Amino acid sequence: MSATLLKLRLSMYSVMALVIGLSTLILTSVFYLLSPSAGVNVIIWGSLIFIIFAHIIQWLLGPAIIEALYRVKPVGAEMAWLSDMVRNLSYSSGLKEPPKTMIANVDVPNAFAYGNLLSGYKVAVTRGLINNLPREEVEAVIAHEIGHIKHRDVEVMMVVSILPALIYWLGQVLVRYGFISGAVGDRRNGRSSPLLLSAFGFALLIISFLFNLFVLYLSRLREYYSDSHAATTVQGGALKLQRALARILVVSDSFRRIKSSELEQITKFKALLISDPEIVVGGRRFYSIDEVVEYIKSSKSISMLEVFSTHPDPAKRLRFLDRFKYT
Repeated sequence: MSATLLKLRLSMYSVMALVIGLSTLILTSVFYLLSPSAGVNVIIWGSLIFIIFAHIIQWLLGPAIIEALYRVKPVGAEMAWLSDMVRNLSYSSGLKEPPKTMIANVDVPNAFAYGNLLSGYKVAVTRGLINNLPREEVEAVIAHEIGHIKHRDVEVMMVVSILPALIYWLGQVLVRYGFISGAVGDRRNGRSSPLLLSAFGFALLIISFLFNLFVLYLSRLREYYSDSHAATTVQGGALKLQRALARILVVSDSFRRIKSSELEQITKFKALLISDPEIVVGGRRFYSIDEVVEYIKSSKSISMLEVFSTHPDPAKRLRFLDRFKYT
């Protein structure tokens, strides 16, 4: 187990260093190559300020938007057991202050952690999760979400995604500025010619796409990291989380067929969720949840486009949890 966690941490730190280091190097190079032009200076610094400001606003307003979209409310007295579960798992995880316990009025089974230093951190489960999962599996799901809070994943992903977002935005602006400058007859030779600006812009768009693949990979690694937290915090947590994830995939399949509108609604912030609601398991009869778990683990792949996903392929994810079953 320790070797698995060490490898996972090294992978996360390596990706973070790669994205931050190379992004900084590329942006520094762009600043150096294009800075003699006053007009381009305005573009570069304006883009930098805009992207940072936009990310901060998103971070601040995100909790309110999420609560409005998913109809999230604090749990009532009738679900005191859920609040007790969040509090106990928080203390077991080493958190000084437990997150608030919330419930989303959504029938699709899922869960998510969100919040910031100003709004406070919160763990929310959907009504569908409570209605379809036994409490021991709900416990494993909550432990996973508390893992995200413990690991500061909201802040980590925001910081890592700022630089690729800046590269993308700057690329778009330079392409448009280059075309407009060329169209109005500004054909100056030199480092800031319209053709060169457009070329820089296209290059930055391609680079930002590649960096976003690394950001998505980091997101998947952090899902594994929170899975390991649940597996090591809850007694029998690996098996319980496997069953919970498998049950979510099976139940979500029914919503794809009979309540597609609600399934579409919950996917709007699917990066937050414990499981991508667009990935389901169905089309055959299962006699027990453990049969579903084994079926998924034996599959080569459930998600064919994992490289573009914020979540690991379910088959890989459940096999990863096998490493924690006997520790």
